[in-house]
Amino acid sequence: MQFTDLKAQYAALKGEIDTRIQRVLDHGQYIMGPEVQELEQVLAAYTGARHCVTVASGTEALLVSLMALGVGPGDEVITSPFTFAATAEVVVLLGAKPVFVDIEPDTCNINASLVEAHITPRTRAIMPVSLYGQCADMAALNAIAARHGLPVVEDAAQSFGALYRGRRSTHLSTIGCTSFFPSKPLGCYGDGGALFTDDDALAQAAREIRVHGQSARYRHTRVGVGGRMDTLQCAVVLAKWGRFEWELQRRAALGERYTQAIANSARLQRAGVRPVTIRPERRSVFGQYTVFAPQRQVLQEALQAQGIPTAIHYPIPMHRQLAYALECCPDCCPVADEAARTVLSLPMSADLSQADQDRVIAALEQACA
Repeated sequence: MQFTDLKAQYAALKGEIDTRIQRVLDHGQYIMGPEVQELEQVLAAYTGARHCVTVASGTEALLVSLMALGVGPGDEVITSPFTFAATAEVVVLLGAKPVFVDIEPDTCNINASLVEAHITPRTRAIMPVSLYGQCADMAALNAIAARHGLPVVEDAAQSFGALYRGRRSTHLSTIGCTSFFPSKPLGCYGDGGALFTDDDALAQAAREIRVHGQSARYRHTRVGVGGRMDTLQCAVVLAKWGRFEWELQRRAALGERYTQAIANSARLQRAGVRPVTIRPERRSVFGQYTVFAPQRQVLQEALQAQGIPTAIHYPIPMHRQLAYALECCPDCCPVADEAARTVLSLPMSADLSQADQDRVIAALEQACA
């Protein structure tokens, strides 16, 4: 069993993917070829954002966004400690300080009710993470940001296609950033990412930053990076695009099936296994299907013995990581600490069969006997 079954996905899309790749090989424009603009137009229309700017990775999307906002040394960016390192990494790379705010105990997203108390005169942005495929409480965060004149950058690396109050992730705030890492709900075959905004000036800045700060060839109007998304990777995403909505529907069905199975299992209930909560006004894309499991190691070992892969997203929160621990007090995020001790991600992809999902559920129940 695959944790994320990319082989099955390729088999289903082989004709489209091979054709798209061959088209790039034929025209030979591997950097900023026509597929780049085509993908940007498709994704902008889908999200409703005025601008989509593709970049080299989800990390690059965050970095370019903060650079476009002018974040630099001495600034602070409020964010979640319960995330992949890239979220905090880009802040530190710019000489700024990540200010970690604890998470909600049921969604694992940043706790919006705690954010305002962490705003200081040095705060330059709020950067929530839409974790596991579900958006954070963007309305509350946007309201706080508006009161203090701050931009909000949504780290939507795991949530492209998700809905929040009827609006799409990445088009919920000043800037939204996503990743096309292969295992994402919409992935390429390497690294890739994009940022979305309605702000013309920010979009122009991002387009210049991704090409070494050039406003025209060899005219460097700002400091930039080599942050372009390869034409071949754009072609892969375009090839997958026609199946994307089906994949989201399939993920939703599988996620609901996991949730119902857990709710209906007396063994899992007694063992304290419970899924991450999906708020009623949100549609998750289940970038991961994650549960809280007090006896995580026992469950993980039992599943592994039956050939069922699992993962932990994330075992060490950012405020406990050596690279970032000095940026805040070590005991500032107890809810994130508890989540790190108990979260367990189960196999999830659109091509996960019900038979394999039943194997996962049966193995969990057996481990809790």
